[in-house]
Amino acid sequence: MTMRALTIDAHGGLEQLRVRDDLPIPSIERADEVRVRIKAAALNRLDLWVLGGVPGVQIQPGWVLGSDGAGVVEAVGTAVQGIAPGDHVLLNPGLVDRSCRCDYCRDDDQPLCLTYGIMGEHRHGTIADYVVVPAANVRVIPATIPFATAAAFPLATLTAWRMIVTRARVQPGDQVLIWGIGGGVALAALQIAKRLGATVWVTSSSPEKLARAEALGADHLLDHRQPELGREIRARTGKRGVDVVIDSVGEATWSQSLVALGKRGRLVTCGGTSGPFVQLDVRRMFWNQWTLMGSTMGSDAEFDAMTAVFREGGLMPPVDSVWTMDESAKAFERLASGAQFGKVVVAL
Repeated sequence: MTMRALTIDAHGGLEQLRVRDDLPIPSIERADEVRVRIKAAALNRLDLWVLGGVPGVQIQPGWVLGSDGAGVVEAVGTAVQGIAPGDHVLLNPGLVDRSCRCDYCRDDDQPLCLTYGIMGEHRHGTIADYVVVPAANVRVIPATIPFATAAAFPLATLTAWRMIVTRARVQPGDQVLIWGIGGGVALAALQIAKRLGATVWVTSSSPEKLARAEALGADHLLDHRQPELGREIRARTGKRGVDVVIDSVGEATWSQSLVALGKRGRLVTCGGTSGPFVQLDVRRMFWNQWTLMGSTMGSDAEFDAMTAVFREGGLMPPVDSVWTMDESAKAFERLASGAQFGKVVVAL
């Protein structure tokens, strides 16, 4: 028996994408594993990076792409409890050696463990008919939630949850600036921050995206093409600035993020899509008593907390578009264009 999957044999552009139908269906080899029939897989910017090549990450020909997935449990190992064939599930894309007893794992901070990896980047991914994962990475969800919505939820929401809840510790009344509304992490951050009672500023160069963000609860809408966006925020806050900045853009936005950041402000970054190197006047940092933080993915406890909200109908991610596996190149083009509002999903 074989299955279909979206693969690459080498790094490069969209020409490397190949749908194969001759890959073996993965088997359950450990008592704690679960095999899931994938029904939908969402794309992330990480997939573009894996396609192009991530420094230090090696792939083999026939590498299966995709980090996010949702589907139906087909089989479970003998030690699995609470998950049964027929259950609708979504997957935590972060994998870790469950036998590890390092300081980080003992603190339930799995993303810092040296064994931590992400599906699609460090092991075969989710854009495949079947995947086998540890039961610890599987969460049962109501059958009423569409698979496309469930697939769009895990990676972006987990990243945003850690940034907003754990790292920035957003409180009711906080002023939060989120750059580049329309991507999965930014939209999840907006929803989480509003749920916590924050006032949220969002940026985009697209009036349509800003209008849609306002419908999701954004309080202040900013065109980030203006060169002095930070000064605009300071003027509109009586020179106070914002309490929290969520910045995954990097070089292109960093200086304006710091202009906008008020005293005791917290800046959290999870990426550098415009470039990795930024400048900082350390005098402004200590005088304003800023906290500058990095963040990536999230722990089991964080995944449980946000999935509990999702099961109850909260934090539903907007889905931009749904494509078939044969249309994967178009799905990747849509993601790379930056025109999307919400998650780009591949239905299987």
